Amino acid sequence: MRITNKMMTNNMLHNININKNNMTTLENKYASGLEIQKPSDDPIIAVRALKLRTNLSELNQYYKKNIPDAKSWMESTESALRNTSEVLTKIHTYCVQGANDPLTEAERKSIVDNLVELKKQIYQEGNSNYAGRYLFTGYKTSTSLVFENEEKNIEYSITEKFTPSDVEISDRIVDSLDVNSVNADDLDTFEIENRPTSATIYRIRLAYDNLKKTEDGASVSIKIPELDEEGNPVPDPGEEGAYLYEEELTESDMVIMNSKDPKAYKFEEGEENDIHFIEDTGEIIFGPERYNEWREKNFEITYEKNEFEKDELRPEHYFDCTAYDLTLPEDQRVAKKIEYTVEDQQIAYEINFNQRLAINVQAKDAFRHAIGRTVDDILIAIEDVNKVKDKIARVDKMLDDTALDETKIAKLKEIRGVLDTEFALKDSLMREAYGRGLTSIIKEENIVNSATSDIGTRYNRIELTEERLNTQQVEFTDLLSQNEDADLVDTIVNYNAANTVYNASLQAAGKVVKNTLLDFL
Repeated sequence: MRITNKMMTNNMLHNININKNNMTTLENKYASGLEIQKPSDDPIIAVRALKLRTNLSELNQYYKKNIPDAKSWMESTESALRNTSEVLTKIHTYCVQGANDPLTEAERKSIVDNLVELKKQIYQEGNSNYAGRYLFTGYKTSTSLVFENEEKNIEYSITEKFTPSDVEISDRIVDSLDVNSVNADDLDTFEIENRPTSATIYRIRLAYDNLKKTEDGASVSIKIPELDEEGNPVPDPGEEGAYLYEEELTESDMVIMNSKDPKAYKFEEGEENDIHFIEDTGEIIFGPERYNEWREKNFEITYEKNEFEKDELRPEHYFDCTAYDLTLPEDQRVAKKIEYTVEDQQIAYEINFNQRLAINVQAKDAFRHAIGRTVDDILIAIEDVNKVKDKIARVDKMLDDTALDETKIAKLKEIRGVLDTEFALKDSLMREAYGRGLTSIIKEENIVNSATSDIGTRYNRIELTEERLNTQQVEFTDLLSQNEDADLVDTIVNYNAANTVYNASLQAAGKVVKNTLLDFL
């Protein structure tokens, strides 16, 4: 085969270009620090780099954003729960004091003032927020737990569910002596018709008091669901989502009363099957026969409320209810009503690959109505004692009148004796109220402590995940570096070698090119 000069020149240029390309490749590696400059340089490295970068980006999202935000939320939640536990402990202390120690009027007033403020503080802790989002309201993070101002423009139809254990058995004083009409001029005609006695009552205490008043007194209904053999409500085949009921009573089947009515907690002969609805306290009182008939029943009680005080809990966070905007014309209220259904509303953060963690505690699992209603019962019991003390003071003032004859003095002393009996009875009931409050507060403390423990356990999990992500972040960064970063030592050595080869190719080319035709003649 004949080798021509053109062939030698072409081969020479080809080899020089190859060596120059090698030098350029190594120079780019050295300058960029990367093993490849474009995917076509090494598709395997490129694909692996994309996967590693995606994983590392996700790790950074979990480690630098999701977890810190979740931890801050949980820290704020735990702080609010711990503060609530401290407030409950203070209420606990007052209940122990009231149940065991004889209290002066000043001490009773001090306890009332403190209990009112502590009750407000508990629900303010439940109204805590983080970064503008309320912590304990489930998915409704923009809705406060309590009414932050007095509200009279919304009407709620609320449905509460009760079990037999929710029916409370306690005592009340009936036939209290009214001395407002007693004066020195008509003592001769004043007769003590009934003397105060203790009566056992059977009651269900609703979550709210001062309910909506209608022309008939109040709007309330009691339903008793029909249960199957396993204790579950029986669905109504004629209406989807509805259930069958054994019995249903409306306000027309009850006696609507006020707590100041002398017969509010008293059932005369023939009234043992009646039901008293105490509208201002939100109590449903069963007569003895009705209680015996229903003592094993579950109840659904629906009622309406349209006036809420500042710091009262919003019903939508606790109960199935319907809200009506009273600022709208009546013909539009039903069409624009809002229906709320109680459901588990867990706010979950993704804190790792395919790992989600609930970060919230719902109000119904920590800040229950029972806390406030227990305090209300104690306040009512204290108020009853104070009223009797006021009546005693009024009679004592009349006894100080030296112009009274012996007959009137004897009548006043008789009245004073009745009032002393009433005071002893109501003081005893006040201690019982403290005792029931103590039991209830201990139960609420356990619920709050359980919620605190639960959020603490989840916080520990998120910390362990954070540590693992930190380790994974380092490992993925190393893998990414190993995959796409150039080895600078090898690159420099290879570059020097390529440079030597390139220079050698140039020298060889110089010797080939300088030969002319005269060199062969």
